[in-house]
Amino acid sequence: MRIDLNVLNHLGMNLYSNVPAVLSEIVANSWDADAENVYITINSNEENPNIIIEDDGHGMTLSEINKKFLTVGYAKREDGVKTTVKFVRPVMGRKGIGKLSLFSIANVIDIYTTKDDETNGFRLDSKEIRKAIGNETYDEYQPEDLPIDDINLIKGTRIVLSSIKKKRLNAVDTFLRKRLARRFSILGKKHSFNLNLNGIPITIEDRDYFKKIEYLWYYGEESKHFGDFCSNAVKVEKRENLLNGGHKISGWLGLTKESGQLQDGDENLNKIVLLMRGKMAKEDILEEFREGGLFTKYLFGEITADFLDDSDKPDIATSSRQDIFEEDDRYNSLTEFIKKELKHISKKRAEYKGKKVEDDILKMPAISDWYSDLSRDTKSKAKKFFGRINQIVTDKEHKKQLFTHGVIAFESYRYKDSLDALNTISTENLDEFLSLFKEFDEIESTLFYKITKERLAIIGKLKEHVHDDNSLEKILQNHLFDSLWLLDPSWERSTDSTPYMEQRLRTEFGDIRAKLSEEEDRGRVDIKYKTPAGKHVLIELKRASVSTDTLTLLAQVDKYRNGLEKILLEISPKQVPVIEAVCVVGKKLKDWTNDHKINESIKTMEAKSTRVVTYQQLIENAYKTYSEYLNSQRENVKLIKVLENFEIQLDQL
Repeated sequence: MRIDLNVLNHLGMNLYSNVPAVLSEIVANSWDADAENVYITINSNEENPNIIIEDDGHGMTLSEINKKFLTVGYAKREDGVKTTVKFVRPVMGRKGIGKLSLFSIANVIDIYTTKDDETNGFRLDSKEIRKAIGNETYDEYQPEDLPIDDINLIKGTRIVLSSIKKKRLNAVDTFLRKRLARRFSILGKKHSFNLNLNGIPITIEDRDYFKKIEYLWYYGEESKHFGDFCSNAVKVEKRENLLNGGHKISGWLGLTKESGQLQDGDENLNKIVLLMRGKMAKEDILEEFREGGLFTKYLFGEITADFLDDSDKPDIATSSRQDIFEEDDRYNSLTEFIKKELKHISKKRAEYKGKKVEDDILKMPAISDWYSDLSRDTKSKAKKFFGRINQIVTDKEHKKQLFTHGVIAFESYRYKDSLDALNTISTENLDEFLSLFKEFDEIESTLFYKITKERLAIIGKLKEHVHDDNSLEKILQNHLFDSLWLLDPSWERSTDSTPYMEQRLRTEFGDIRAKLSEEEDRGRVDIKYKTPAGKHVLIELKRASVSTDTLTLLAQVDKYRNGLEKILLEISPKQVPVIEAVCVVGKKLKDWTNDHKINESIKTMEAKSTRVVTYQQLIENAYKTYSEYLNSQRENVKLIKVLENFEIQLDQL
């Protein structure tokens, strides 16, 4: 078997996709070199941007450069190097190809290193490497020697990445600190390993997500310190960290209050990161447990499982070091453990959220009296129901709506019990009957109050956002039939079985033959509506651009009215139909030149059971009518005041 240089293309030059992953490989090399300090400097000069990584590790001699660094696939652990000399650190490197990842972000790599008073410098150039790959007479690549006279390197290794492939290097610093902090768990004094970016140390706080945690579970005593960073956590619980097979883990799992908190810029934190030997090994293992339930949308965490990277056992990591072989029994042991933990977390979240409802919601002054008045069985159901809302919904506005509608629902539930009690009330005890009817009247008033409030909100949006009549015409044309309460609060929904817009009268009544004139037969009506009382209403919606007058409008309405009347009489000859017409216009009528003419026009139309309203008047009148109703009812119905105070107090949570 012969391996040629082309393997570099597959193993390294196109192996990684982002800057943090690439730099993590070099930071891992510094760890293995017993470095105490690593310095990353981003120079985002527009003409010649570069990245410099320098450490104070043991460096390399010329022999080690050739034998170890330039030998692709050099496996230090198989060479007997399992821990470092100075700090006895478990080494991170294993496959010997991580260094090639540098070519994913840079075309030119300059390396300076010193050890035992020997300093060397050399350049790796992707362009020259590709030439060597394409030349069949070469089976190796010779790096270019670099002068070292001006290199002030006392200890360790300096790597300079230039000819950067990333176009926006100036934006790297804004997210690199956070990403590197999240990729390593060995940063800081405890491990004698400090990582600096542009002169500022990277710490565990730079992960910038602990403050999002509402509930925290940590694994083993060694992970207790994570709780110190979760300043907003309301519950912190220690969990056992022993897996089947005697393996141990460390780390934490946490839940946020709102799922939206897990979106961090362009990164989604809704994942469980797997680390081995202090370095990220797999970016997300939560994706394997998505069927775990809705609560997983609020979940994230970090699990360290060093047993997966035992030097004496087969390598579990893929070539890219960003994923692992999932068929391995060690990994299966971990996933089984996490599966059990997710069940525990789901149960605990439900318990905590339910307790929070009991503590925060049901003890609110606005709701406690109402709640205490429920029967024992209904109380239990209400607490459970509100607990479910608290688990599922985090958006405050939606939560308010569900809680307030829940109160109304349980009022209805209570009145159902009262209905059942009717059978036991003596017919002679009129007071009990009247008391029950009063309860029903109150809940009916409350429901209509809520409906009216929602209608008023819709009308308010129309007033706020729709100012031109052309836009308003389109809205009314499409929605007026289903929202006839805009014309009259007493009009709810059509009693006709088949609604229609701009249909010919003959079409609506099928095969019924009436003596219609040709003009009547061609007549079209925008909306026909029949009230519960049996009155027929014709609604003529004029375009915003149309300008008409009283007589023209009446003539048109009469045509519709006459046609409809003949058809209705054909159906029921002995029942004289009552027909009213409403004309919705974009402009005032042309003959409305003064108050006298307007009054005269209105009286003429009233005689014909017809009225005219402009688009804007329609909205204003509806807004005024519903506002007056709300104001009049607010103080009259006890439950309305309870719900309004409840919403105010929910906002303050």
